[in-house]
Amino acid sequence: MLRGSSVGAHIKDLWMLALPYQVAAVTTALVAVGFTKLFVWLGERNLALITAHPSWIFITAPVTFLFSWWLVHRFSPMAGGSGVPQLIAASDVADDEEKHDGSWRFLNVRIIFVRIGATMAMVAGGGAIGREGPILQVAGSVYRVVHKLLPPFWPKVSRRIMLVTGGAAGLSAAFNTPLGGIVFAMEELTRSHIGKFRTAVLSSVIISGMTAQWLLGPYLLLGYPKLERVGPSFMYTLLAISAVAGAAGVMGGKAVLLLDKVRRALRGKMLQAVFVLLCALAFACIVHAFGPMALGSGESLMDQYLFAANPVPTVQDAAGRLFGSILSAASGAGGMLFGPALSSGAAIGGLFGHWFGVDRGQLNILVLGGMCAFLTGITRSPFTSAIIILEMTDRHSAILQLMYAAMIASIVSHAIDAKPFYQRMKDRLIASVPGLRKRTATEDAV
Repeated sequence: MLRGSSVGAHIKDLWMLALPYQVAAVTTALVAVGFTKLFVWLGERNLALITAHPSWIFITAPVTFLFSWWLVHRFSPMAGGSGVPQLIAASDVADDEEKHDGSWRFLNVRIIFVRIGATMAMVAGGGAIGREGPILQVAGSVYRVVHKLLPPFWPKVSRRIMLVTGGAAGLSAAFNTPLGGIVFAMEELTRSHIGKFRTAVLSSVIISGMTAQWLLGPYLLLGYPKLERVGPSFMYTLLAISAVAGAAGVMGGKAVLLLDKVRRALRGKMLQAVFVLLCALAFACIVHAFGPMALGSGESLMDQYLFAANPVPTVQDAAGRLFGSILSAASGAGGMLFGPALSSGAAIGGLFGHWFGVDRGQLNILVLGGMCAFLTGITRSPFTSAIIILEMTDRHSAILQLMYAAMIASIVSHAIDAKPFYQRMKDRLIASVPGLRKRTATEDAV
């Protein structure tokens, strides 16, 4: 039995252990809200510009793609691309002993500023990128910086748990999806048992989410789409869409990996700059040929498909979203596939639903199923995909259809490629830094 002084000391230790997570969670939410507002504002300005003057995309895309790539190449190479592989890599190489820790290469103060600048440059030019991956890397960097600032007398706080918690808090603040953040931490960022970090993750997700809601209100990213009851035969339609969207997600990721390999193989800044310029010009051609739906993260497409009275999904929308996001990601600048995966899946689901002639409410289920399937194809995290879309729409009646779409996409994507995109990119990042010590499966299980 603890004496009074022992109880007081124990409570003090618990409070001191919790404080870093709370400070980092509030900071993450504030940064995520500001990041989101600026991202959306710049995207809307670019969309209005290109809608009014379509040919301007041949100026805005090359200039901003090159500027974003230059920021990354000049100041922080690890601030390019998605941000999620960097966070996974940092978790893999993190060590609670400073002399062995390699996570600082993927998460640090410089990365925060370069990542924000590079991402905003891309979205200002219309790049088909999402804000979620960059926010996750920024959130992980915030948590790592807070950990590094702890004084020597502070109770020991695991660096790796801080990084995993940062990813969960970042996703919660970015999407207003606290459950999605928790599941993402378990499914994507670590193979450890949840018992090792459940308190840290839960408290950070709650604080980060509540702070974001305090600033933005209790919003839903995709509102409340109307859904209709479906019968057993409908599941065959959803199966076809899920298989196609899941396969498209895998192939899109493989295309980005191939183009990234080509870019990295080019020697010299000039050749890489030419490659980025070619990606930007190809992206501009995609936008000019397929329309402004190819611009940005694709939230306008999802909004139209889910809420317009009579949406007319087209092949141009689907092609523009898919190829536009591949070219934007292949440039190696800021931002990548997480957000665009949702709009690409929505375009595929909407297109198939239009071809099959389903009712309006059933079309929405196919749109949401396509989103879930495409995201699963990219991340290979079916539970995260289903939970995120469920929380975005508050449509609990569709949970079985979402889980079904994620399951089909997971089966198809594993048949095409056994290793997910983020894991392949993470391995590539770690291999690019000599001397990093990657955690083993045995260490993760301890």
